[in-house]
This record gives sequence, structure tokens and C-alpha cells, in this order.
Amino acid sequence: MPIRYTEDEIIARVFAPIAGPAALGLKDDAALLAPTAESTVATVDVLVAGVHFFPDDPPALIAKKALRVNLSDLAAKGAEPVGFLLSLALPADWTNDWLEAFAAGLAEDARAYAIPLIGGDTTATPGPLTISITALGRTPGFVPRTGAKPGDAIYVSGTIGDAALGLALRRDPALAARLSPQARGYLLDRYLLPRPRLDLVPLLRAHASAAMDVSDGLAGDLAKLCRASRVSAVVEAPLVPLSPAALEASLAPGFFEAAISGGDDYEILFTADANWTPPQDVFRIGAIIAGTAPPQFRDATKKPINLAKMSFSHF
Repeated sequence: MPIRYTEDEIIARVFAPIAGPAALGLKDDAALLAPTAESTVATVDVLVAGVHFFPDDPPALIAKKALRVNLSDLAAKGAEPVGFLLSLALPADWTNDWLEAFAAGLAEDARAYAIPLIGGDTTATPGPLTISITALGRTPGFVPRTGAKPGDAIYVSGTIGDAALGLALRRDPALAARLSPQARGYLLDRYLLPRPRLDLVPLLRAHASAAMDVSDGLAGDLAKLCRASRVSAVVEAPLVPLSPAALEASLAPGFFEAAISGGDDYEILFTADANWTPPQDVFRIGAIIAGTAPPQFRDATKKPINLAKMSFSHF
């Protein structure tokens, strides 16, 4: 059996060097945050090997994904990052090399997104690798899910379905073989490495009436937003933005439903005034209407599109 760090060594040698001042050197059981006049926003996500990522994915990319999905939640609320706590349940076969590569990826993103590690916990587990990150942010203007109203337009950033298609390529080599190397690489990267839209924080604070990130699929997440705001919605399917790589895969059976219900996009779905003109890379896709019916997706002829499922679900 290889020599491995003790729990104290994991904290002192692997994670303390990447921790921020609020972590107090990871020598205490709590972090100490400086007071501020802004609102504090907290979010938490749990990632499990075999559910949210493949067990043999590179550890640095696993770490980055675990952090970035939380950053996406902060961005959707109009919050800027402050710090994060990491809880790590390690399976029996972990090694020092794996842990150090994981920490290196985490440190790289912590620097890039200005969100220091401020605390956490480590433990052993007989089950799969499990990662939980709690991210904290601050904002002068929290953007809820509950503010959408009839007459608002529906907007989404970036492109939809790339990550779901990237996962499909991992599971279906025949589909992957039909795509160009460029498209294949782009879709696989979008699955492995989310891109939290912190660049949209000022825009959301200024214009959004309701917002959330697209983590479980555009269709299902729009339904959640509508339920929270007690409204309904109509989406014009031809307006849903798709990447050139996704369009290469568009002949695959069930393509559109997979794109809007597959999850892991981590783009921002939000509502705003219908007279507002969005910037480049933000697209108007539909409208909020009165009622409580689930959102309706319509094709180019205005006919409803029947979806077998709205989103990814764990249960």
C-alpha cells in the first residue's frame, strides 16, 4: 500500500498553501469573514464520481468543475465571489499524486476567479469520491428566481446543449466518430469544464427581474423559474442559441430535446424588460406569460414541441 498523507498533512501540506486569509491558516474549525454592508450569498453543490463526472477524469479538471458550478450559482444571483469551503470524502484508492493534482487545479481556479479557500473538511468513504463546495459571495442587489412577470422577455447567455452533447459523445463513440475533431473537442471540453458567467454580474444586477443558472437543462430550469415566479412561458425553439459544434450533431435522433433538457450548460437564464436590447452573446428566446402551465416550446411553425422530459433529475 502506498504511503499517503495523514489527515493533518492533507490540511497542512495540500490545502493550507492555497487558502486565503479568512481561513486562518486552516488551523481553526471556522473561517473569519470581514464585515460588509453588502448582502452575503451562499450556495452549495455536491459532485459524486460516476454521477457528475467520470472517475477517471483528470483530477485538476474535477476540482475546477466542482468550484465552477458554484461560481455559476453566484453569478446568477448577481454576486461576486468571496471565498469557498471544501468538503472532500476520499475513497479507499486515493493517492498523494491524485490529491496534489486536484489541489493544483483548485488553486489555479481560485486565483483566476479571486475566490480563496477559507475552510472545509476531509474524510474517508467506502463509496465513490464525493466533493462538496460551499461558495460565498457578496452583492448590493440579489437577483431572485421569483421576480419574473408577464410581459418580460426570456434571455439566455452563450449556447445551449454543448455539455449534454459532450456527455453523449463520452457514452457513444459512434456519435463522436461522426463529428469533426474540432466539434468533438469543443463539446467534450464544455462537459468537462463549465464556464461560470461572472462577466454577466453587472448586467444581471442592472436589468434582470429573475435569474438562475442552467444546470439541469434549459427546459426544466425555466419551469423552476416559472413556478417560483407563479407565471408561465413560451419559448421559440429556433431562437435557442446553438454552437456550430452542436449543429454538427443536430442530425442525431432526439437532438433538440437532449440539448434543452440534458443539463450542465452553466449559462444564465434570466428575464428582463421586453424593450431591453441584450449585448452580444445574450439571446432573447421567448416571453413570460400569465398562468401556471409548464413552459411551452414552439417550433418554426408555432406548433408545440412535446418533450418526454424537461431536465436531468437525480431521482
